Amino acid sequence: MIAEFLASWTLFHNTYLAGWSIALVLSLLGVLVVARDQIFIGAAISQASVLGVAVALRLGAWAAADGCGWCDASWTHTLSGGAFAVLGALATAAAGRPGGESREAVTGWIFLASSACAVLLLAHSPHGMEEVNTLLASTIIGATTSDLVTLGTAAALTVTAIAAWRQRWLLLVMDPEMAAAVGLPVAAMTRGFTLWLGLVIGLSIHVSGVVFTFGYLVLPALAAKNVCRELGAMLWVSPAIALVSAGVGFVLANSYDHPPGQMAVAVAAALVVAARGIRRARAQRL
Repeated sequence: MIAEFLASWTLFHNTYLAGWSIALVLSLLGVLVVARDQIFIGAAISQASVLGVAVALRLGAWAAADGCGWCDASWTHTLSGGAFAVLGALATAAAGRPGGESREAVTGWIFLASSACAVLLLAHSPHGMEEVNTLLASTIIGATTSDLVTLGTAAALTVTAIAAWRQRWLLLVMDPEMAAAVGLPVAAMTRGFTLWLGLVIGLSIHVSGVVFTFGYLVLPALAAKNVCRELGAMLWVSPAIALVSAGVGFVLANSYDHPPGQMAVAVAAALVVAARGIRRARAQRL
């Protein structure tokens, strides 16, 4: 099985490396998302990104008919998906103010509105619906070198930022009032994190689809939450779980000829169940 995986490296190395890069960066951001009980924000932002791709496909088809070839290019879809993901992220960050809608209500609205509008925009466009279904079906196969460079850079910047300001981020998540009292710019940090989360999700969806992106934002952090007693430890355990589960998923997918994205998510989901079992065993022992 391992030998077969290594033999496929020449053909699919961009796929594997891009998948690991996405798993690394999302598992780190997912720790902060899970710790703040904002899991479904990832789903809403993912659907907003899909809507952005649908808008780009619709407008691109019209513009291409007038001779604008680049209007329907792949990179325009990526930019539009990323822009809509960022807008969705900022909308959720602005929610929850006194007198307004709750963050959960806004998150649900973004998810449902984006899901419905994406389908309606492309209902009569077979090519467009195929593109959207590809994003929803989650496939990492086809990742390019430029995708790998972009995602690798995003992962490196995320690791650097969390390593440099680890204590500040932990304080912000655990006790925002205390963070504000000691002088941290809580509002600016929250907006910055949400903006970066939206951008990373938008870039990841273009390469891996919704299932893999949302799965690796949530599942490694959930598994880490069950086995770690401190939030700081989750910042180490979550990426380790993400990289291992993605690697195992890629090996199994190659061996059994299954989609690597879904297989990796299935492995990560199984690790969440195992982590919960470990937590229960530990509680009974104590």
